[in-house]
Amino acid sequence: QVQLVESGGGLVQPGGSLRLSCSASGFTFSRYTMSWYRQAPGKERDLVAQFPGGSVTTNHATYADSVKGRFTISRDNAKNTAYLQMDNLAPEDTALYYCKAEPIWNPSIGYWGQGTQVTVSS
Repeated sequence: QVQLVESGGGLVQPGGSLRLSCSASGFTFSRYTMSWYRQAPGKERDLVAQFPGGSVTTNHATYADSVKGRFTISRDNAKNTAYLQMDNLAPEDTALYYCKAEPIWNPSIGYWGQGTQVTVSS
């Protein structure tokens, strides 16, 4: 069955960095669009970054305006893993971060991981 496992979250000071990983299994990873979402307490779950599946390059990645220039999404199809490099973190980045997998032939289908907590605080 499809399984997504996030890791790499933690407590970091403002201005610091973290790299989140999303390890996938149970599906053909390269044919799925991989996304990172986040949800802060009392707020909706928002899209942070997305890397399409198929034969695409890093140039096809998209980002929320709030993280452009600070976050970088990437994927390693050989390792079935997606990453989110987060630099220059700010307190407003504090949230539960989720990865999501969507097949490129039917984006209405979505699989979610359990989430990893990121807390930015001094």
